[in-house]
Amino acid sequence: MSRLSTPSAYGRSLAEAPSVREPLHAPVAHLVRGSVIEGVHYGSVVVLGANGGVELQIGDIEVAFHPRSALKPVQAVALLRAGLPLDGELLALTAASHSGEERHLAGTRRILELAGLADADLRNVTDLPFDPVVREDWLRAGRLPSRLAQNCSGKHAAMLYAARLRGWSLADYLDPSHPLQQSIARTVEDLTGQAIAQVTVDGCGAPLFSVSLHGLARAAARITTAPPGTPEARVADAMREYAEMASGSGRDVAALMRAVPGLLAKDGFEGVQVAALPDGRAVAVKIADGADRARVPVTAAALARCGVDPAALAEFAGAPLLGGGAVVGGIRPARSLQLLPTAACAPPPPL
Repeated sequence: MSRLSTPSAYGRSLAEAPSVREPLHAPVAHLVRGSVIEGVHYGSVVVLGANGGVELQIGDIEVAFHPRSALKPVQAVALLRAGLPLDGELLALTAASHSGEERHLAGTRRILELAGLADADLRNVTDLPFDPVVREDWLRAGRLPSRLAQNCSGKHAAMLYAARLRGWSLADYLDPSHPLQQSIARTVEDLTGQAIAQVTVDGCGAPLFSVSLHGLARAAARITTAPPGTPEARVADAMREYAEMASGSGRDVAALMRAVPGLLAKDGFEGVQVAALPDGRAVAVKIADGADRARVPVTAAALARCGVDPAALAEFAGAPLLGGGAVVGGIRPARSLQLLPTAACAPPPPL
């Protein structure tokens, strides 16, 4: 399915859909042991200035790609636009790739209760909790994979709630032609500023909309710069205030939002990360091989490249590489990410 509407349903003009082709990724991180580069992670990175202009690009930021769960804040905005009456913790859970902690399960049940629905109405796949410790406890208790434990259950519960409020059918809410999914697609186009290249299926079973890395960064910036009270601002406020509900205890994306005041951040499977500041500066990262060990250090380097205080980002430099129990190296961002900040990416003003 292809959507090439111009302008968007919300009045913003749209660029053409990004092309579907092999991406031209570039080196973004090195695994260094001693003084020798032992491994190279390829990928793409875009840094946007407060004016929306591209201040740094590495690799291929315009090719179509799958944002995976990094698109969830956009989906949450779409659900609010469709009438979803959630805020605070439950809205953060709507945009979450949660760890499967009890608070996440309880929050998902609460959304379903508000909709007059139950676990059985969910259509996401069954899974074990995402967090390794929670998963081990789950298995020790003899519990089986469930739709509620799967990391996207909050989003699915919110989709059902919005569909019920609009009087739309529930059993087929994941069909790309369903009014709910069409509404989400229109919001994806509006916030990314481009037509969707392709619609496929995400791991949880929901439609997945292919855009560009540049478009993903643009969407994050539009969410963080929206006026107070708008659906965009409500999503940003909820995710920042309830960072652990939008992810989980000990998760790097929550720690990143806690470390950088005002930052909105969301990760996605296969090495995707997006982050944006209240003034509209934003970064988006795609690690070609999907490696999480490179995602966070590259994101931190991109934020520092855009003027975020490196001291606030020190804990995100990546796990050390050990040799015989001693630290002998680690992940090092590529030299193109280590350039000094430009004037257009000056340090942020005090909040």
